[in-house]
Amino acid sequence: MTAAPSDSAIYRHLLGDPEIGQLFSDTAEVRAMMLVEGALAKVQGEAGLIPETAAAAIHRASMELQIDPSGLAASVGRNAVPVPELVAMFRNAMQAPEHAHYLHWGATSQDIMDTALALRLRQTVAILDERLAGTIDALGLLAARHAETPMVARTYGQAAVVTTFGAHVAAWGNPLLRHRRRLRDVTEDVTQVSLSGAAGTLSVMGGAGTDIRAALARALNLTDPGGTWHSQRDGVAALAGWLTGLAGSLGKMGEDLLILTQSGIEEVQLDQGGGSSTMPQKSNPVLPSLLAAIARQVAGLNGAMRSALPHRQERDASAWMVEWMSLPQMMILTGRAVSAALELARTIQPNADRMARHIDATGGNLFAEALSFALSAHMPRHEAQAETKRLIEAATASERSLKELAADRHPDCDLKTVFDVSRQLGQAPTEARAFAARAQSDAS
Repeated sequence: MTAAPSDSAIYRHLLGDPEIGQLFSDTAEVRAMMLVEGALAKVQGEAGLIPETAAAAIHRASMELQIDPSGLAASVGRNAVPVPELVAMFRNAMQAPEHAHYLHWGATSQDIMDTALALRLRQTVAILDERLAGTIDALGLLAARHAETPMVARTYGQAAVVTTFGAHVAAWGNPLLRHRRRLRDVTEDVTQVSLSGAAGTLSVMGGAGTDIRAALARALNLTDPGGTWHSQRDGVAALAGWLTGLAGSLGKMGEDLLILTQSGIEEVQLDQGGGSSTMPQKSNPVLPSLLAAIARQVAGLNGAMRSALPHRQERDASAWMVEWMSLPQMMILTGRAVSAALELARTIQPNADRMARHIDATGGNLFAEALSFALSAHMPRHEAQAETKRLIEAATASERSLKELAADRHPDCDLKTVFDVSRQLGQAPTEARAFAARAQSDAS
């Protein structure tokens, strides 16, 4: 297995995301850094900080020149950052030393790299948002369609009461609505320009520094942070936290589907399962497994991102490197998770007959809570609970249903609604429809 499975020729269709992955390729990083250098020269020329002729030449070259990423490798091995060699190669490729001299004027490597990252993060979060919206919409339709499809609600893995499949789906979808709302704030924090100079003071640009930063932000359609964020990494840490939360919520959907598709339960059917090398009867729940696995991996990478929050003093290479090794993989894996969830939301099929059989298979025990409350109308609450437990034990020992025994022992109690599935759904249909309405509103 390769070190980064998302880039693997073998595993990329399982763990990779071509659309997001291309934004974190070497080529994309170099292209983004060159765009930043070109935009910086342009705004500096307009402000009179460097000659306008040089600024125009640099800006034009930034869009026309091609720099081979592999040519940066040896320098990065020595300097840890690609910008020094990128600037050298850029100047050489321009073949206009009188103009190239003004390239990278007053900036530092981290300015260029962080701003280039912001450009790519802006595109990435837009992709995630679009996929997330599609997933919410598909889950909303599923919840509405099955708002009153009864199924066993399970707590601690045990049959508890009845709920509906629509309400079960709402439990997958409601967190996604909240994650989508949070994304707006997270996006603001990570789509900021970085222009602070060697140690955050912009001293080389004199009094024009803040105006240049604001102009660069406008040129690149980023926001101006109003200061340096070289060592203030709360924004990228918040993004990592958001990715972890989203992946975790999708992982819950995956874990539930692993149970619902399990042999012997089979309350949900997948559109397509994975095959086995030796067992022809198998149809493995690959996408639910993938969601659960990604949730765990992204949580682990988030631990690394959190550890990188304390950037020492004005610049900290070691903490910064941790971000390089962690954040791109978090973006790619979470993107893959949302794609998988979207596919599942659009294709899974609940088996209502199977759900009904599992309700019947409890022998009425699923309605024990409702029975205890019905009996409370005729005796103290604690006695009603004790009586319900005795009835369950007797039903188990005699292999009779709880409904039959309760009717025999308490003929004066009106128990008609207690064992009526449609009367014991509680707020489940309402929960399902409320989520469906929120999903529809979110899409509009």
